[in-house]
Amino acid sequence: MAEVEAAETEVTSQQQQGSEGNDKPHQLERKWTFWFDNQSKPKQGAAWGASLRKAYTFDTVEEFWCLYDQIFRPSKLLVNAEFHCFRAGIEPKWEDPECAEGGKWSLVLNRKSDLESMWLETLMALIGEQFDESEEICGVVASVRQRQNKLALWTKNASNEALQTTIGRKWKEIIDFTDNITYNFHDAAKREKPGSRSSRYTV
Repeated sequence: MAEVEAAETEVTSQQQQGSEGNDKPHQLERKWTFWFDNQSKPKQGAAWGASLRKAYTFDTVEEFWCLYDQIFRPSKLLVNAEFHCFRAGIEPKWEDPECAEGGKWSLVLNRKSDLESMWLETLMALIGEQFDESEEICGVVASVRQRQNKLALWTKNASNEALQTTIGRKWKEIIDFTDNITYNFHDAAKREKPGSRSSRYTV
């Protein structure tokens, strides 16, 4: 992505300026990785996730804002494309060991402006460690679709309903969302019947 290369140049420039001015970058608690997935023109027979690309790993506040401002805004996405921001070392795939036993809180939004604001609020909450259960969160996905946009918060342990409900309520509070959000267990091994209480709940 040419935009990523441009952002990398800008980040390097900011780091050099900070070094010259003795201003240390503001280090985050952990590293995070932005991913990009363009499903607008899928190749016939391609496996799920074949178009997923790692874009940039960051660990400072300055890097985050530079990347967000230049690239990772949902308003820049094509229809059927997605941005992901996950903890470094975790791929945004259910096959990843950190995600395999998990699920996601998800909501549907009709306006891209709502997606953009809630995506940013979620990103700031994640990198700012606003969740008490931050170790249980894998990352967040913003999806632009033809009619309705989606936002999803991926977590690690779907079987712990009390824990997931706490995370869901906190996320709902952070993004100031008034409707219900739904938690779905990713049933990769068909361990649960779809729609069962342990695999789907709302806050």
